[in-house]
Amino acid sequence: MTERAQYDAAEQRAMREALGRGEMPQCPRCGVAMTERPIGGGSFGLGYARRREWLICPECHRSALFDVRRGTRN
Repeated sequence: MTERAQYDAAEQRAMREALGRGEMPQCPRCGVAMTERPIGGGSFGLGYARRREWLICPECHRSALFDVRRGTRN
């Protein structure tokens, strides 16, 4: 089983900026449009549920998680 490389900080920043502009980011490595999957998080009963977006490259299968409200990677 091989380990997949992760995006570096500059690549993640570019993806966050694209999301902030309302655009679907392209994979910094492959140049294809990322696919997006919403992910729930936290505990809804405790008041700190988080909305996250999981961006996945359909070509190289790298991915990144972002906290939607703050626009940060988790």
